[in-house]
Amino acid sequence: MHLEWAWPGVLRATAHAFEFAALVAAARYVAEFAPPDIPEESLEQLKHVLSDYDTQARRLHGTPAPDGP
Repeated sequence: MHLEWAWPGVLRATAHAFEFAALVAAARYVAEFAPPDIPEESLEQLKHVLSDYDTQARRLHGTPAPDGP
């Protein structure tokens, strides 16, 4: 995985699909089974990020992956 600043407050991430899938799976687990001490605002932000991810994943579905670097 590689992270870099795109501009202040915005990161650009390059990751293998399995690395990103692990992060998304962990986020889904927390969104679904979060302990009661996690602030509701944090959960809503997480759910919003997951919704955005789902939208973008649907957009990519069926689009061939580019050749390697």
